Amino acid sequence: MKADIAFGQYCEGSSFLHRLDPRWKIIFALLYIVALFLAKSIFAFALILVSIVLLVAVSGIRPRILLSGLRPLILIISFTAIINIFWLKGETLLVDFLFINIYLEGLINALLIILRVCVLVMGTSIILTYTTTPIALTDGIEQLLSPLAKIKVPVHEFSMMMTIALRFIPTLIEETDKIMSAQKARGSDFSQGSLVKRAKALIPILVPLFISAFRRAEDLATAMECRCYTGGKGRTRMNVLHSTWRDMVMLLCICAFFAGIILLNIYAPGYRFSM
Repeated sequence: MKADIAFGQYCEGSSFLHRLDPRWKIIFALLYIVALFLAKSIFAFALILVSIVLLVAVSGIRPRILLSGLRPLILIISFTAIINIFWLKGETLLVDFLFINIYLEGLINALLIILRVCVLVMGTSIILTYTTTPIALTDGIEQLLSPLAKIKVPVHEFSMMMTIALRFIPTLIEETDKIMSAQKARGSDFSQGSLVKRAKALIPILVPLFISAFRRAEDLATAMECRCYTGGKGRTRMNVLHSTWRDMVMLLCICAFFAGIILLNIYAPGYRFSM
């Protein structure tokens, strides 16, 4: 199952995105998210689709890895799309059967929602987790939040906890798959029976999973204590972060993308997104 897990994993490489400053990557990801939610016209969504194609090409990450990262969100995306199809009203009625009314606007909105969520997950993953090591991401978060340390906020500990949590997501998913395979080998069935029966069948999975998670946390804490880890106070950095011309080029591209979304919303509205 590990080959299918993409979320939270770092894909080693030497592409343009891999060599960006992690501090700027976090800022780029935030600007990219804001731009995605500002998109209201169909032409703006076309620009979004072009942007994700360019990010995939520049990063050198295989599209199969990106698509595998969307698997956990299939149910949520499908549910949201169905809600928009059946509940959103419009002017062009396509289906009128009993109490079911499906409008063209609802279908278009559902497709745009699917596109927005998929691009949101893939784009931020490419900019951040796929092309940034957990250590570099920790350094970037810590330095961006460093002004808060003046008011006694434990910035280093906070960034460390975020990175550890992000890093252990694929590990816990892999552990869950191993436990489920072991339970199935003992005759357990998780796909049949009533909802209550399926919920009870998950207990033999959750108990060893929690035990394994606590054991891993204890091992990690012991390893950090053995290395005399005492937090961020007085610690030096092995790798000092520096901004380069690549960061400035990427900043210009993100700003151009941001401006393009706004201009397309104003001057080329086409079909307007309702949400």
